[in-house]
Amino acid sequence: MDRHPIILGLRVGIPIALGYFAVAFSLGIIAARAGLTAPIGFLSSFFTRASAGEYGTYTLVAVHAAYAEVVALCLVANLRYMLMSAALSQKIAPGTSWFHRMLMACCITDEVFAVSVAYRGYTPPAYMYAAALISTLFWASGCAIGIVAGSLLEPTMVTALSMSLYGMFLAIIIPPARHDRNVLYALIASCLLSGLFAVAPVVGQWSSGMRTVVLTIVISAVAAWLKPIKTDADGAA
Repeated sequence: MDRHPIILGLRVGIPIALGYFAVAFSLGIIAARAGLTAPIGFLSSFFTRASAGEYGTYTLVAVHAAYAEVVALCLVANLRYMLMSAALSQKIAPGTSWFHRMLMACCITDEVFAVSVAYRGYTPPAYMYAAALISTLFWASGCAIGIVAGSLLEPTMVTALSMSLYGMFLAIIIPPARHDRNVLYALIASCLLSGLFAVAPVVGQWSSGMRTVVLTIVISAVAAWLKPIKTDADGAA
């Protein structure tokens, strides 16, 4: 296996991992209140890797909700990953085995998806695996450590640490927007419509996950229709 994609994947995955650790630390505090132990928190975060989904899950566990409620909440909160999987399928080289395709889909998080679709040409599976592995280990470790030691920190400090993930995500999307005006227009439209949807009479009552799914479909469809991306045989734009 070519080690170059692995090295690149680790390189882009380390900043993601650092942001994940801070956010997962705050989730660990919530998990501790729900009665989870550090090993259970590590395993749940390792296989979930979704802040909104985990927050909702731990909240429902704390009130002893039914399994069906937990599953339903996770499906609604994480519907956007189905869209990301569909988009990522266009970045996978023809002939890639179904096993790699399925495993790459399981590696998707918001930030790992962002660096994967930004890869020039077809995204190598090893690149995505490396980025996902390092970030997942930090995410799961942050949750476990948060369960053990999170209560020692002031709530305001935990909130401040949680904001680092948003700054990291901005660092991912701003550079492409500076070099591609179409990406910039899509980014501006996303921000404006997201704020509008949040206060609109009908759609404002939807969950944030549902609004994200609808906006993703609408904005990406309009962008693809107005400014389609032409690729060469290697998948490069």
